[in-house]
Amino acid sequence: MKSLWQDADAKACGNDLQLRVYTSRLLGRDKSLVLHGGGNTSVKIAEKNLFGAEEEVLYVKGSGWDLETIAEAGFAPVRLDHLKRLAALPALSDPEMVNQLVTHQTRAAAPVPSVEAILHAILPYRFVDHTHADAVVTVTNTADGEARIRAIYGDKVVVVPYVMPGFDLARLCAERFAAAAGPQTVGMVLLNHGIFSFGDTAQESYERMIALVGQAESYLQEHKAWHVSLPAAAPLPAAAVVRDLARLRADISAAAGAPMIVARHTGGKFLAFAQRGDVATLSQQGPATPDHVIRTKRLPLLGRDVKTYSEDYRAYFSAHEPQAKDRKTMLDPAPRVVLDPAFGLCAAGRSAQDAAIVADIYGHTVDIILGATALGGYRALPARDIFEVEYWDLEQAKLKKGGKPPAFAGEVALVTGAASGIGKACVDALMARGAAVVALDLQAAISTLSDKANFLGIQCDVADEAQLQAAIARAVEKFGCLDMLGLNAGIFPGGCRIEALPTADWQRVMRINLDANLVLMRECHPFLKLAPRGGRVVVIGSKNVPAPGPGAAAYSASKAALNQLARVAALEWGGDNIRINSLHPNAVFDTGIWTEEVLASRAKHYGLTVDEYKRNNVLKTEVTSRDVAELAAELCGPLFAKTTGAQIPVDGGNDRVI
Repeated sequence: MKSLWQDADAKACGNDLQLRVYTSRLLGRDKSLVLHGGGNTSVKIAEKNLFGAEEEVLYVKGSGWDLETIAEAGFAPVRLDHLKRLAALPALSDPEMVNQLVTHQTRAAAPVPSVEAILHAILPYRFVDHTHADAVVTVTNTADGEARIRAIYGDKVVVVPYVMPGFDLARLCAERFAAAAGPQTVGMVLLNHGIFSFGDTAQESYERMIALVGQAESYLQEHKAWHVSLPAAAPLPAAAVVRDLARLRADISAAAGAPMIVARHTGGKFLAFAQRGDVATLSQQGPATPDHVIRTKRLPLLGRDVKTYSEDYRAYFSAHEPQAKDRKTMLDPAPRVVLDPAFGLCAAGRSAQDAAIVADIYGHTVDIILGATALGGYRALPARDIFEVEYWDLEQAKLKKGGKPPAFAGEVALVTGAASGIGKACVDALMARGAAVVALDLQAAISTLSDKANFLGIQCDVADEAQLQAAIARAVEKFGCLDMLGLNAGIFPGGCRIEALPTADWQRVMRINLDANLVLMRECHPFLKLAPRGGRVVVIGSKNVPAPGPGAAAYSASKAALNQLARVAALEWGGDNIRINSLHPNAVFDTGIWTEEVLASRAKHYGLTVDEYKRNNVLKTEVTSRDVAELAAELCGPLFAKTTGAQIPVDGGNDRVI
């Protein structure tokens, strides 16, 4: 654990709140300290109110903000005197606590203050930092965790037993702090939860956190319980497990009541941990810290029996719900973490980002479990305590901030020819609707088209069957299955009359425009059958299907054959709940083949301006890649749920087609 403090960066901060932002981000950069919205920080600042009177204000991290990226706007300013008065109350319900926090802010547009705002308020220091440091949690999550913490820190920290976050924790911390704190106190450890540090300056509080966590790391190193290694394990190649993985994803989606992304992870420790002989003992105790439960659920699924896992989850809910302060509605019983000796770790979520967060959190959990085991045995909190946090309204509110899921949340689409033009526009349209998208293209640039979690770009020659199969396997390993296909890749060779058409050119066009799509549809069929909302295929055809022109025999014939293939597939695959529809665009000029020079030349050939040439259709409108892509995406949505085998022109109206 090393301090990242830089004097030059700190001097650039103009006030204490900016320094608070600076050191909060330093903490957030270290994933061994905080993960995905975890932890919180605060600073107490004296300010003049509207009447000119000076009052102390606690600026505390707002709920939903991440320390790694927090800005000044992410801190909620709450009147400190009121928070201290709240701390003196004998009891305070969660709804009333939130009401008091929000109604005593000095800025109406500020975020909801952290549920630990009162705790920050009662600590008599200007700057307070709170993390869920892996090293500290590793020590506390053992049978003799409290004794070990006291051995590490002596009287430098106040030790507080586990209590659910909120008002009760603040009251207990106030009592323990008043009884045990002294001049030597620089921090506070909450067993099975995390650690606090504090100081009169941002640097002092931050560097105390680094030093305290560093002590815990050194202790673990001395006891050979830090960075515990596992024997190397060779993963099965993706191609060998993808069908089983897709079936697992179908079962998880069914249990969740919605499509889910399921991402396989074999790297690092995941596969070796899943293959340990004692994994059932190690993994079935509970999360490292209670707040992780809203992401990972209390326990991972061992193996692939989702039905039994769901039954066990219902039993867990039934056992603990009657003791809740108010009635609870059961969340979906589907697992979020799966440990399997062939799969390694599978992380499930309603989006690729959610699944990535699950994998990240459980990766740290594995480290904590292994470290605690090396110390003598991992011990999580009882199920009752975990249930209280999982069904705590204030925790559930964090998950609801995103609002209603987008139309294609949890679904996976594969698009070919995706680096430019209609294909790229299809990627954008599908991702905008919440889908995870696998984009194939011959261009290497496809791999860097997007850095979002719900995108996978693969350089692939669709005419190479082996490359196509490998790409499909990667797609399923990355996201769990395939729900939608966008068949867009194709070539349009230069004009050539039939009597001059070389056989090799004809075969090349057929291989790319027709044969490759047959292979893709055939190889994807087993996955489309498992799509929770039914498989969908959209074929990007051409105006040349209903209205061919001279000089384009190979292109027109290939697209017509592809169209016929789609019609047959619609007949054959309807029983598998897979629908196939075709779009026939024309004169889409915002693609790579239509340079300004080519456009000007073709317009001149017809005696038109470029703008007139672009709008040379019945509606006198320009057709863009986005127009085609938006309709392609809609064909995959609920509006067309009862449509298959359709052929729809996207051409502004072509007199020959009409």
